[in-house]
Amino acid sequence: MTSDVRIRPMRANDWAAVEAIYRAGIATGNATFEAEPPSWGQFDAGKLDVGRLVAVDDRDVISGWVAASPVSTREVYRGVVEHSVYVDPAAAGRGVGRRLVEAFLSAVQDAGVWTIQSSIFPENAASLALHDRAGFRRVGTRERIALMTYGPWAGRWRDTVLIEYRRAD
Repeated sequence: MTSDVRIRPMRANDWAAVEAIYRAGIATGNATFEAEPPSWGQFDAGKLDVGRLVAVDDRDVISGWVAASPVSTREVYRGVVEHSVYVDPAAAGRGVGRRLVEAFLSAVQDAGVWTIQSSIFPENAASLALHDRAGFRRVGTRERIALMTYGPWAGRWRDTVLIEYRRAD
């Protein structure tokens, strides 16, 4: 299933494919509070270089991506990041997300990250299951944390499940 998937660093010229996958996630209403993907410049400025990865097939067609942002500029939080992982709907169920998360965990731990967190909508069962299998723990549910601003969810308060992964050492 995943033997034809290779993980490599994301490059600037991958942005069109990454953005398309991001848009597909936004369209579900269960991936992000954002109504639109950022520009490449905004994405590039806001994400760490380490752990910014894409999944590709043998023709270098991108089927998913993962990236992280620092949670704070304060020195004491230098090893705490928030990550996002998106898989092309056409590649769902093929292990792409698992491969991306495994590669991401390895890359960021080698770079001194000790805590990885994310907020996932409770309705996003696939993402929650992916992270459960990868060793993330569910910290708790943040009820009515933010208001959706787009699509059929506009004007609706949403909960998120806060998850985290802690480096063992």
